[in-house]
Amino acid sequence: MILSPSILAGDFTKLGDTIRMVNESQADWIHLDVMDGVFVPNISFGMPVIKSIRKNSNMIFDVHMMVTEPIRYIKDMADCGADLITVHVEACEDVDACLELIRSCGCKAGISINPHTSVDVLEPFLDMVDLVLIMSVQPGLGGQSYIEESTERIKQVKKMIDDSGLDILLEVDGGITNENVGVVKSAGADTIVAGSSVFKAQDIKKAIEDLRTL
Repeated sequence: MILSPSILAGDFTKLGDTIRMVNESQADWIHLDVMDGVFVPNISFGMPVIKSIRKNSNMIFDVHMMVTEPIRYIKDMADCGADLITVHVEACEDVDACLELIRSCGCKAGISINPHTSVDVLEPFLDMVDLVLIMSVQPGLGGQSYIEESTERIKQVKKMIDDSGLDILLEVDGGITNENVGVVKSAGADTIVAGSSVFKAQDIKKAIEDLRTL
């Protein structure tokens, strides 16, 4: 299991401390949610923030681009230190071109879908990606509850990946807690994004350790 805490849920007045605690924890990656206020309602952070924290962490930077036409920013994200860049099917006019550019920049490529997008749209892109991200909440707002129907969607995508014979990670993002992380893993996820359940805890490192244990 790969744990990728989303710093979007952290305290941005103490961003340096947040990154340090994640560095020292049992987390594997750092999840970075980039939002443009168009594809999703909120605006988060962009290249300057990612570049600044890159200097203070050697962890895998798992960059989730909730941005309309992300192809415009792929090279900049790679230059700032992204290791894996995930884009949404719904946000790209030319998904193939976007994924090819990510790979050409030396990054791993991910593809994501929103909760109400059919999982079938993923199949044409499986041979171009290293990761599939299933959103288990509506993207753009932290602190939402896990959408129960996501469990069946995870199972469907897991079977799709297994049937393809490709080496693709299956990541789930949204509403992951100690109570449902086992369900999500059992459904087929091997990569977990956790935001509020980690960064709203009094002890961030212990919260990550608890998710790992569960």
